[in-house]
Amino acid sequence: MLDSDLKSQLQAYLQKLTRPVELVAALDDGEKSRELRELLVELTQLSDKVTLREARDANDRVPSFAIASPDSTKAGHDIALRFAGIPMGHEFTSLVLALLQVGGHPSKLGQDVIEQIRALDDECVFETYFSLSCQNCPDVVQALNLMAVLNPKIRHTAIDGALFQAEVDAREIMSVPTIFLNGAVFGAGRMGVEDILAKLDTGAGAREAAKIAAKDAFDVLIVGGGPAGAAAGIYAARKGIRTGIAAERFGGQVLDTMAIENFVSVPETEGPKLAAAMERHVRDYEVDIMNLQRAERLIPAGADGLIEVKLASGASLKSKTVILSTGARWRQMNVPGEQEYRNKGVAYCPHCDGPLFKGKRVAVIGGGNSGVEAAIDLAGIVAHVTLIEFDAKLRADEVLQRKLRSLPNVDVIVSAQTTEVQGDGRKVTGLRWLDRTTQATHALALDGVFVQIGLLPNTEWLKDTVALSQRGEILIDDRCQTSLPGVFAAGDATTVPYKQIVIAMSEGSKAALSAFDHLIRHSAPAAAQTQTAAQAEVA
Repeated sequence: MLDSDLKSQLQAYLQKLTRPVELVAALDDGEKSRELRELLVELTQLSDKVTLREARDANDRVPSFAIASPDSTKAGHDIALRFAGIPMGHEFTSLVLALLQVGGHPSKLGQDVIEQIRALDDECVFETYFSLSCQNCPDVVQALNLMAVLNPKIRHTAIDGALFQAEVDAREIMSVPTIFLNGAVFGAGRMGVEDILAKLDTGAGAREAAKIAAKDAFDVLIVGGGPAGAAAGIYAARKGIRTGIAAERFGGQVLDTMAIENFVSVPETEGPKLAAAMERHVRDYEVDIMNLQRAERLIPAGADGLIEVKLASGASLKSKTVILSTGARWRQMNVPGEQEYRNKGVAYCPHCDGPLFKGKRVAVIGGGNSGVEAAIDLAGIVAHVTLIEFDAKLRADEVLQRKLRSLPNVDVIVSAQTTEVQGDGRKVTGLRWLDRTTQATHALALDGVFVQIGLLPNTEWLKDTVALSQRGEILIDDRCQTSLPGVFAAGDATTVPYKQIVIAMSEGSKAALSAFDHLIRHSAPAAAQTQTAAQAEVA
């Protein structure tokens, strides 16, 4: 199952095991059980510390396997970590990390976070439903696996939704990752350790807000942790100035991006990998990263010369300069039923949620590149795709349109306006659309709706503070300066055309350099400023 190169890499990783690891498999005679047994046997051949035992309880999912350590059990710390399915694809990294962590290799979490996990005192049985094509799922799986390793009161099972379709249908799961805690829905979508702890430890938010409120003023405060914010952080920190990043989620929209093939010098990567690399790079410098912090208000500099950013947590941050890099989010249709059936058939990521609609009928809203690409991807999974475009023609590249037209299970409807998402109270059952040519209304029976109609800048909180365009983008000049002195902006939230990762990074770098230039020009001693002005006049 594993090729020779992957085996060599994995064998090197498994040399880091410091205690024995036992794989306990629940298998039968089915094809998937045979595939899983083959994978587990190969793992035992790569390290003498890894052993395999087959044991099946009545409640075990088949095929599945637990990862345990006899040493930790002897010490009274039972690790309850299980994969239901075959963790390949995006989840292979989750498997490798689980092996290492159960085998004693330390995590990279901060000691304060580790102690917070160990202090949780409630019995927590987590179940995470994932798909192998989902780039968001590994964050959740890896976070809960690690928590199960660190705290014996936490149990976690990661379940391949495509393999256990009956469970998915019974629990009405229509998006991944979906997390259950003690049998009830705990959350959906990307979550890391900090997000999960914030929900479990209700006092964590207040403690973090108090820590933030006590921080000294920054030289440059960056609001947003996507490509623009990360680049700004690196460039600012390299100038030796006090730098902070307040981000609702570090990585931003990149975390929801599947394949990246146009990032210069990197022929191919994936969004979560790039986001993790960005964070590692930023942390190489003295940058104060404050994650899970949503900005709610920007207050111009007062008598103290400091700009203030108020956060949703109630805390405030002050800085001599601010760089706004809040990025953008998926644009919604804003029609009846969309919010009611979000994650119940209304989805925004075909790569993540597509496998849950295997054999079903879906619609894709939007005829640009992202919409047509989504329709092509889904056509290989679902029974039928209907692509609905508002304009009189598709706007995607011709090469994509030719591919779309070649698919037998895709219909295209143009000059169509979606007017309602319909459902039965539990899940999507269809949608209604208006023919913009004839004004006739039509109904379409469906199981899912994938919305792919572009992005909206995250700038609502800036209204009446900095100048915005009619589209809500932050107006900036060629130095990334906004209408407010000392406040700069970069990335997808601004008026800079072409919303691309590489452009956002370059704009973030420019904004940091402009902020530094602003600092040295406005913080120079008065005598030095007078002398500089005189020299300029002579020149």
